[in-house]
Amino acid sequence: MKLIHYTLVILGLLLSNNLHANPRVLMVISSHGEKNAAEEIIQPGFEFDELAKAYLVFSDNGLEVDIASPAGGHPIADNYDPTKPYNQLFLADPKAYSRLTNSLKLADLDAGDFQAVFVVGGKGPMFDLWQDATLQQLIGDIWENRGVISGVCHGPAAFVDVKLSDGSYLVAGKKVNGFTNQEEAAFGKKWKKDFAFLLEDKLKARGALFEQSALMLNHVSTDDRLITGQNPFSTVDTALAVLARLGVDITTVPHYADDNSIKLVREILQGKPYSTEQLSQNTQVQVELVGMYGYYLALFGEQQDDKHNAIRIMELVSPIMQHPMLVMQIAKKYQALGKHQAALDSLNTFLQSHPEATKVQALLKQLTSEQGQTASSL
Repeated sequence: MKLIHYTLVILGLLLSNNLHANPRVLMVISSHGEKNAAEEIIQPGFEFDELAKAYLVFSDNGLEVDIASPAGGHPIADNYDPTKPYNQLFLADPKAYSRLTNSLKLADLDAGDFQAVFVVGGKGPMFDLWQDATLQQLIGDIWENRGVISGVCHGPAAFVDVKLSDGSYLVAGKKVNGFTNQEEAAFGKKWKKDFAFLLEDKLKARGALFEQSALMLNHVSTDDRLITGQNPFSTVDTALAVLARLGVDITTVPHYADDNSIKLVREILQGKPYSTEQLSQNTQVQVELVGMYGYYLALFGEQQDDKHNAIRIMELVSPIMQHPMLVMQIAKKYQALGKHQAALDSLNTFLQSHPEATKVQALLKQLTSEQGQTASSL
C-alpha cells in the first residue's frame, strides 16, 4: 500500500510540474535567404531585428523557445545592424545564437510539443513559408490543439493557405494584419515584382478581416488565439500579446528607441503638441527615424491630411537634422498645397546656413521660375 501511495504522490507531482511548465513557443524563419561569394544578399531571407526582439521578449519572460526553418541549419538573414541593442543581446547569448545557427527542420517537429508559433517576417516568407505544406500542417495542428498562432510583418504570409480540419481557411472571418500594400509601395520595390501576391490582398482574398494603421505605425491585431503585427515596429507588442494570450505573467517589457520613435510619431499624428526642443532632449527616441517617417509619409501618404502631417513632422525635425532631403520634401509639399511662399521660405532659410546645397538651390530656382510663370499668366 505504501508503494502505491508513494507512486501516486510522485505521479501527482509530475503532473503538477507539467501543468505549470513554461509554455514552449516555436519561432519560424525563412530558409530562402542567399548570399554570393562577396557576402551580398542575392535572395531575401528573414528579418533579424524581428527575430531578436521577439526572442528576447519570450526568453526574458520565461518561455521555452525553439527556432525552426524549412531547411534547418543556419538560415541567411537580410542585411541588419548588429550594433542595435536587441541584436547585440541576441548575438551575445550563446543559447540564442546556437538555436539560430542550428535551426530545427520543420519536418522533424511535432505540433504537440508547442503551445504557440511565432512566424518572423522579412521578404523571405513571401517565397518559401507561404507554400510550405509542413508548416501549414504544423500551424493548423497547433491551432486545433488550442495553441496561439502569431506572426509579424511578412510572417503572416505563412497563414494564407492554412486550412483547418473542417476545410476552412485559418484566417477566414478573423481580424488579421501584416505588411500593407502601402508599405510595399514604399519599401518593397526590390523584391515585390517577384512575389506571387501582395500579402494584404491575399489575406483579404482568404476572407480575413484585414486591419491596419497608417504607414509603418505599430499595429497588433488579436482575434482569439490569432495574433498578427503589421511591421517590424510591431514586433515587441505582438510578442507581448502572445504572452498575454498564453496567460504568462509578464515581468520584462523592453523599450527600444526605434519603437519609441514610431509611437511618438503616432502621438504627433493624433495631435499631441510637441516641440523641436522637446524632441532634441528626448534621449529615448531616434530623431533621424522620426524625420525619415515624415519624409516617407510625404512620398507615400494616402490620406487627405498626410501632406500636412508630413510637413509638421519634417519641420519638427529639420532644425536638428538639417538634411537637404527633408527641406526639399517640405518645400514640395507646401507647393502641392498651394502655399508657394512657404515653399520658397523653407528653402531660403536652409540655404542661409547651407549655401553649398546645390540640389536645394536647384529646387529653389525651379519653384521661383514656376511661380513667376504662374504670375505672368494671370
